[in-house]
Parts: sequence; structure tokens; C-alpha cells
Amino acid sequence: METNVLEVHNLRTSFYTDDGEVKAVDGVSFTLPKGKTLGIVGESGSGKSITALSILQLLASNGKIIDGEIRFKGENLIGYSDRKMRDIRGNAISMIFQEPMTSLNPVFTIGQQISESLIKHQKLSKRDALLKSVDLLKLVGIPSPEARVRNYPYELSGGMRQRVMIAMALACDPEILIADEPTTALDVTIQAQILQLIKELQHRLGMSVVFITHDLGVVAETCDYVAVMYAGQVVEYSDVFTIFKEPKHPYTIGLLNSLPRHDMEQDKLEPIRGNVPNVRDMPIGCRFSPRCPAATDLCRAELPELSKDDKGNDVRCWIYSDNWDGEMEVNVYGEKRIAQGRGVKAVFSD
Repeated sequence: METNVLEVHNLRTSFYTDDGEVKAVDGVSFTLPKGKTLGIVGESGSGKSITALSILQLLASNGKIIDGEIRFKGENLIGYSDRKMRDIRGNAISMIFQEPMTSLNPVFTIGQQISESLIKHQKLSKRDALLKSVDLLKLVGIPSPEARVRNYPYELSGGMRQRVMIAMALACDPEILIADEPTTALDVTIQAQILQLIKELQHRLGMSVVFITHDLGVVAETCDYVAVMYAGQVVEYSDVFTIFKEPKHPYTIGLLNSLPRHDMEQDKLEPIRGNVPNVRDMPIGCRFSPRCPAATDLCRAELPELSKDDKGNDVRCWIYSDNWDGEMEVNVYGEKRIAQGRGVKAVFSD
């Protein structure tokens, strides 16, 4: 039986602006088993990064966690003091931020920046911390690490800066590594190298990983479980095989159908119609209902809960409830399937 190292339940995070409250994360729930990789996917603005920043409580001054639980090894991090969270960040839970050039301090050397967490969390001397920084740079595949520790960020390429960010995140042997779009702005070859590096380090160190991305190709290659987010909520959570083989939520199906596939002839891609709703003006019912091909009056009137389907996977959709009496015909990878409710928990069939 898998042990969950992280459990997020009903997380709600809001930002308070001059125009009122913005509910950036609204009832997010998922689990991360020990030693496994969870992918959090969705369009830009779906709340992926804010979910990660909420876990580490690194929100802007106008942001606040309103409700929910963030359990790390059984302990709820919500309510921890700033001092206790500083002991967690960069130590037990580390994060690779989205843009390495803006995340690295331009006036400090690479060695100084890696050494900082080693001195704070592991109480190493400056000399020992610098020696370990060299070892970490070697671990992430940076050549001539003895020289690179004296370099400044502007002296490194984008791929090397990203490797430095990984080295910083791994400095204290974290139990959870959160990678927020770790391959953004990198060319395809470097992307593959970074992803392979993270996978190798995960297996070597036994840590759990959270991948935040909009790239389903990355998810298919690296993740064990997937949480699909839309408009601040998780709409589907399952193992990666089920997500790609038998997607349930119409939004997940739309994401998959909008991807080009090398093993299928495609005259044109099928984009999801419409636009992501404004966070200040969410639909009354299901947030995907204005774009959903199967939306009924029930979908437009009431917001569905995240609940189990007939196979035990989480899905937020009225289709998979006893209350839905519609029928949805969809194409999944070119195959027509029927989803129907009315007490049968919406079975897909060819």
C-alpha cells in the first residue's frame, strides 16, 4: 500500500485587490504518494502555480489561504509560523521556479546561492557548503563545477541556469521537489536533458516530485499520477495511464484531442471552443459548462463536487452522477464514445 507524503484537501487561496476578492485556488484536492511523481496540468491561469506557492506559503502580501488542509507526512502545514515554514522550505520541500534568470540573484555567485540553504538548514561552514555546492553541480551534470561555483548567473546558458536551480533545490535532500514549468524557454534538446535528469535524481534520491506544466507530453513521460486543473479547481485526478487511455472529464478530453499525434492521421486539430472564464466572473454552475459540448441545464445551474467515478478515480462532472440524464458523444483519439449518466456512473463505450 502506497504511503502519501503530501495530501491537499479542499485548498482555497484568494487574493484581495482593489476590485475585490480573486479566488485563484478554489477547493483543490489531491494526494502525492511517496516516491511518485504527480503532474498538475491545465491552461495558463488555471491555478497550478498558486497551488504550489500555497503549499510552501510563498504567496504575495495580498494573498491568503482561506481554507483547507496541506498535510505533509501527516502534519497540517496551514497554521505553521513563518519560522517553522522556513525550516520546511528548501529543506524538506524544495521548488524549482519557472524562470531561472529571475529566480537567481544576479549579484551573488552560483556557489554563494547554493551554499545559503546548506549553511542555514544543515549548519555547514562556508567552506564545507562551497565544497558540497561543487558536488551538487557535478551531480546535475554541469562541467567544470569547481570553476562554475565562482560564476554569476549571467555567465551561464539557460540550460545550465536551470541545472543550477535543480542543484539548489536538491541541496538539502528534500522529500518533495516541486518543479514549476522546469523546461519553459529551453530548446527541445535541453528540455529532454532536464527531464531525464530530474527522473534520474528522483530514483537515486527516492524523493517525490510535483510537475507543474501545460505540456501533456511531459506528463506522459514523467508522471505516475495527474491532476487536471481548470479555473482554480481540480476537475480530474487519476493515474497517468487512465488519464491518457480513458479520460473522463470533457475538459481533459478536449486537451488530449487538441494535441497532434504521430500515430494518427489528423486533418486538423480540435481546439476547445471558447475561452477560460474571468476569475472575477465565474459561471454559476460548472466552470467548464460554457465550453462543454455536453452541458445541460443542471451543469449551468449547479457546481459539481469532485467525486469518485465507477473505477475509483476523481472527477468533477455531473455526467458521472446519478443526477445527470443527458448523453455525450465525444471523439477520443478519433474513436467515438458515448458517456451517459442516470445511475450508471457514465460508462464510456465504443
